[in-house]
Amino acid sequence: MVKRTSFEHDDCPVARALDAIGDWWSMLIIREALFGVSRFSEFQKKLGLAKNILTVRLRALVDQGILKTAPASDGSAYQEYLLTPKGRGVFPILVALRQWSEEFDERPEEIATILVDKQKGRPVRKLELYSQEGRLLGVDDTALKPRPSRKQGKRATA
Repeated sequence: MVKRTSFEHDDCPVARALDAIGDWWSMLIIREALFGVSRFSEFQKKLGLAKNILTVRLRALVDQGILKTAPASDGSAYQEYLLTPKGRGVFPILVALRQWSEEFDERPEEIATILVDKQKGRPVRKLELYSQEGRLLGVDDTALKPRPSRKQGKRATA
């Protein structure tokens, strides 16, 4: 397997996120975990992934704090892979990817499912970005600026 470039210490938060969850198998593992898959054999069956690759990806997700291992809830000798709060935080990213695909895919009729609100059974609204005042924002309404230094605001003591 070719060694990936690590973006762990990059100053860009997008690069750092991709370092943690940027390969497609990891995102698909997280997708399955969000919908209740927790055992190695279930991940393998759902994804059709080779055992060695699945082992590496699960270990990386545990190391990143996205998944944790726990004894099987049914008392068997197996272990389960459970999402941490950090892992559950990937949900809006997966929804955004899904909605992007639904909008721009060349064959949307081949997409097998729609994401619905469990309570009402209706499709969820498209994710949108809002200002702190509630104004809808597009790419032209945003900019990047340097983060304030931690040293600013600290008073020097003699």
